[in-house]
Order: sequence, then C-alpha cells, then structure tokens
Amino acid sequence: MKKKKLTLRQKESLTGFLFALPAIVGTVLFFLLPFVLNFAKSFLKGRRFVFLDNYIDVLGNEVFAMSAWNTLRFLLAAVPLILLLSFGAALLLHRGMRASAFFRTVFVFPMVLPVCSVILFFDILFADAGAMNGLFTALGLPVVQWLDSGWAFWVLVLLYIWKNIGYDIVLFLAALNSITKVFYEAADIEGASGWDKMRYVTLPMIRPHLVFLVVISVVNGFKAFREAYILCGDYPHESIYMLQHYINNNFQNLNYQKLAVGTIVIFLMILAMVLLIFLGKWRKEGGK
Repeated sequence: MKKKKLTLRQKESLTGFLFALPAIVGTVLFFLLPFVLNFAKSFLKGRRFVFLDNYIDVLGNEVFAMSAWNTLRFLLAAVPLILLLSFGAALLLHRGMRASAFFRTVFVFPMVLPVCSVILFFDILFADAGAMNGLFTALGLPVVQWLDSGWAFWVLVLLYIWKNIGYDIVLFLAALNSITKVFYEAADIEGASGWDKMRYVTLPMIRPHLVFLVVISVVNGFKAFREAYILCGDYPHESIYMLQHYINNNFQNLNYQKLAVGTIVIFLMILAMVLLIFLGKWRKEGGK
C-alpha cells in the first residue's frame, strides 16, 4: 500500500511546526506549567485546600495594599510621562532638528548600558553625599534625603524614563516615518494648521503603534522593580515598595502561599490593563 505523499502546503506547515517546536516546548515547561502550578498553590495551605482564604489574607494585608497602590501610582505617573516626552522628542527628531543624529545616540545610549551602571550613576547623583546634595550645599540649600523620603518615588520615575525613553522614541520614529507625506500635502492644500495636521493626520495614523507603545510601557513599568531593588535594597522607602518587593520578601521568608497569590495578582493587573487598552482602542474605532 502506497503512502500518501504530503502536499507542498503540508510540508511547509510541518517544517514551520518543527522549527517552532523548541520554543513551544520551552514556553510550556518554563512559563505555562509553572504558572498552572503556582495558580494551584494559591488555593492551598500546605496540602490542604483552602479556596480563597489565601487571597483574603493577602488582600487584607496592609503591606500588600501599600505595595499594590505604589505600583499602580508609579504606572499612572511614569507611563503617561514617558509617552509624552518620547513622542515630543520623536517629533523633533523626525522634523530634522539640528544635531538630530547626536540626540538619537544620546536617547538610545541608556538602553545599551548595564543596569548596574545606570544605578551607580543615579546613586552618585542622589546619594546622601551625592552630586545633587553637593550642589544644594554649594547654593546654601538644605540637604535632601532623596532615597529615604517621598522624593524616592520621583527618583524612580526619572530613572525609569531615562532608561526606557530611547526605546519609545525609536518606536515613535518608526510610526512617524510610516506616514505618507501625501496626507500632509493634502492638509496643506486645505489650509490646515499644525495642530489640525497633528489631530487629524499624525495621531490617527500612529494609533495602532500607540497601542503597542502603551502596552510595552506598562510592562516595562512593572520591570522598574529591578532598578528600585538594586538602588535601595529589599526594604526601600515605603513610597517605592512595589508588589515585586512584597513577592521577593515572601520568597526569602519561604511563604509560598503569599508568594503565589502575589504573582497571580500581578498577572491579573497586567492582564486587566492590557485588556482596557485594547478595549479603548476597539471603542475608539467604533467597535469594528
């Protein structure tokens, strides 16, 4: 009995699947399976099934509430700021401002620096005996505890923007370069002002890119814990004590139930934000 030969399309599909197989296996083993096990762990205390007791304990914890609020507050402050600043910088670079090549390098430079180098630079600036306090002392102003007061929150926001703005600028530049000049020429013929061209040409044309940028900025905002941890350690000032601090400290204390619940809450927060972003995009497009 002759074996049925595969068609060209079937061969291409099989080849693609075999190439993707290592990535699929890795995703299942190192992401999906641990997530499922962690989700199941969040409903257990030891080996006993306790349903939502762990969630009630964690959500009623003052430290968890503080860390969740700090994380949300950081995202609400940092994400709009980095989007506005990167969009403004991308517009200037796109219009061919002087020394644009130099500024492109300056903005992208923090992306290629090791995180520890970035943290060392900010530590030199904002430490108790750092450059900022040295300048304040020279001007006769009182010394500020930058990393041990409410200012720590804004230092972290500044660090996040400085580290990630280059990435957003590159993406905004790609979006602006994708707009055909014909639209602007038509707007000029109609006598449109600069604001009209921004409102009716630039912003609608880059909207798909903007959605992606917002999602990436939110995800990078959750990663800011890395900088906060290296800069201020396990127990920073309470204004920058993030959800990841809570999770990390419970991991060190081997409190796996709280650790599991904390990670699930972070996942749900990211999922909810991303869904809201796409829901807003869908409604803006008229539900199409």
